[in-house]
Amino acid sequence: MSASDIEQTRVPWRRDAQERHDRLIVSARREFAARGVDASLERIARDADVAIGTLYRHFPTRLDLLLAALEPRLQEFLDGSKKALEIDDPWEGFVNYLENLFRVQAGDRGFNDFLSRRFPGNADIERIHDEMCRQIEDVLTRAQEAGEARADITLADIVNLIWSNGRMIDATSTTAPNAWRRHLYLMLDAFRAERAHAIPEPPMTEKQLYDAMVHLSTAD
Repeated sequence: MSASDIEQTRVPWRRDAQERHDRLIVSARREFAARGVDASLERIARDADVAIGTLYRHFPTRLDLLLAALEPRLQEFLDGSKKALEIDDPWEGFVNYLENLFRVQAGDRGFNDFLSRRFPGNADIERIHDEMCRQIEDVLTRAQEAGEARADITLADIVNLIWSNGRMIDATSTTAPNAWRRHLYLMLDAFRAERAHAIPEPPMTEKQLYDAMVHLSTAD
């Protein structure tokens, strides 16, 4: 067999492999968006018309597949975040950041789960989460230093809002898909500095917050 013959036999295999890879991502996006990060991998493989072993050859873990499937949502979120971080007015930037975050959250149950949990088994996802936390702290700190946001809000309070918004999205997605915006703006009023009152319970520590998000990933 000549070198050209070998190359001709490789090209179709590479094309077929790429097609299987692409079908898996399309199927995973659909299933994760509809059912969350715990969607059946067997169903994803079946809908992509491949064997489950093929899925694992392309994506060794569920989290590898999740990250590939969420890439467009993450990019959509990051593009919106960049615009929010460039807004001069600190309060407007804070509001814009959260509205962009929750808008993307509302459109995809998998992204909703992604926001709500931590995944210590995947370094790439942890890095993305760490960056998102830094962004939230940046826009929040700017609003606090400008005297617009109450000084006692922490990252944990924003994550609590993400959790509650996630449950609201689950409840209203088919009946009132924009209900989350009303809830967000009600809470933003509560975050205003001029509406601050003493709170009888301290915020969660960073460790408590992280452990709670990991617990959501491991709970049945």
